[in-house]
Amino acid sequence: MHQSTAPPTAPPRPGTARRTAVLTVMCLALAVVVGMLASLLVAVPDMARELRATESELQWIMNAYGVAFAGLLLLGGALGDRYGRKGVLLVGLALFALSSGAVVWTDDVTLVIGLRGLAGVGAALVMPMTLSIITHVFPPEERGRAVGIWSGVSFGSGLLAVLMAGGLLEAYSWRSVFLTNALLAALALVVAAAIAPASKQPESARLDVVGALLSVVGIGALVFGIVEGPELGWSDGAVITGFALGGVGLAAFVGWQLRTAHPLLDVRVFRLPGVSAGSLIITAESIAMFGFFFLGLQYLQQILGYSPIRSGLALVSMALGAMLFSPVAPGFAKRCGMRAVMGLGMALIAAGLGVLAATVDGGGLWSFLASTTLLGAGIAFAATPATEAIVAALPPEKQGVASALNDLTRELGGVLGIAVLGSVFNTTYRSDVADTTHGLPTEAADATRDSLAGALRAAAELDGRTGTRLADAAREAFNSGMANALLGGIAVVTLGAVAAVALLSRRARSRHSGDKS
Repeated sequence: MHQSTAPPTAPPRPGTARRTAVLTVMCLALAVVVGMLASLLVAVPDMARELRATESELQWIMNAYGVAFAGLLLLGGALGDRYGRKGVLLVGLALFALSSGAVVWTDDVTLVIGLRGLAGVGAALVMPMTLSIITHVFPPEERGRAVGIWSGVSFGSGLLAVLMAGGLLEAYSWRSVFLTNALLAALALVVAAAIAPASKQPESARLDVVGALLSVVGIGALVFGIVEGPELGWSDGAVITGFALGGVGLAAFVGWQLRTAHPLLDVRVFRLPGVSAGSLIITAESIAMFGFFFLGLQYLQQILGYSPIRSGLALVSMALGAMLFSPVAPGFAKRCGMRAVMGLGMALIAAGLGVLAATVDGGGLWSFLASTTLLGAGIAFAATPATEAIVAALPPEKQGVASALNDLTRELGGVLGIAVLGSVFNTTYRSDVADTTHGLPTEAADATRDSLAGALRAAAELDGRTGTRLADAAREAFNSGMANALLGGIAVVTLGAVAAVALLSRRARSRHSGDKS
């Protein structure tokens, strides 16, 4: 009966060559917006040096993008369904390209943070549209393969972005990373305008603007409190206000979603054990991984002295671990059960973080490679069954919700990973360098407290013995902060795994009791 509601003037499905072209440009658009966060991680040390940014400012350069991206992702999908997916995609690509390109011409950290937020808004419009257009263009018998390619690009684009950024930074400044992303987005915009078909939902629900605003306010205020705590002090009024506003905003979001007739996210789906368990796994894994990336790339460049391209290549072992074990994870889950595979994956991630935490002070490249190989294998075993758990828990008519939840938990986990683990690092670093700054000129002391890049810059300007002592102390403080942050990641991964396995065990017991009755 629903088939009769389709508009009679709907265009025919494109031919094979056109479908392939649409898939290619959608994957390009996806790779640009997903890879932006990873490419920024490589550029962070250079940005810190040139812009003289503090650790909290560096976190906001990352998190302004992630907060807008995660907070508006669901609204972006709803806008496409209501007003047309192609139009929303083009608007998102244009906003992303313009805001990324504008960073090239600014030296003001606050303006950079604002532009990253605008780029995040564009990314939130682009990402859900890419998958929606692909599912619209491909017939059911080809859709699984197309979505599989889309999923592979969403995973692999982070590593490609790291390698691309590393290569650019070998020859150019960090601004080239933003310019290249802007040009790639512009290319995707031009090609998508020419070949992407127009489509929208014939009967789309009213937009939940209130829910979108509450989610952004809640997430943004919470991240503000986490990031600014080490900078301003955890008892500072602004930090306390941020936590309070974040809690109230998120509580109001949940309350509104339960009351409104057209919720942005029906939070009742979290009553399903598969949805809640899968979301916990993806969120915990993303918190640990993005926190690791944020600190690990600084570690490679500023502690081990690697160039950006060598830093990117040092992460290839993670991709190899994921590629090696991803094909066997689904079969393993069928034989041993989803709980066992997800538990194994999270255990491998915890082990990888533990190896690096234990060897961060003097471990060198080989311990880093061992750590990232374990992390890659852990992602393969944890992420795939977690996504399957979310999808399998929801009926076919709610697969859009399943896709949005998968994207949202991953992006939100990335934001919290940089904010939470970055704050653990920042608190430890500031505490450890406090004694070293006594007797230093005010400017050098402030730069040392702000970041490792600032400390190394100040050390280079001091006399030989004092400068060497300052640089050594700052590097030791960085290592100590990174070790503590990695231990925090282990705690997050462990708690997420235990909670998820408990939820799935309860579901298994309920099914067993139902079968007996």
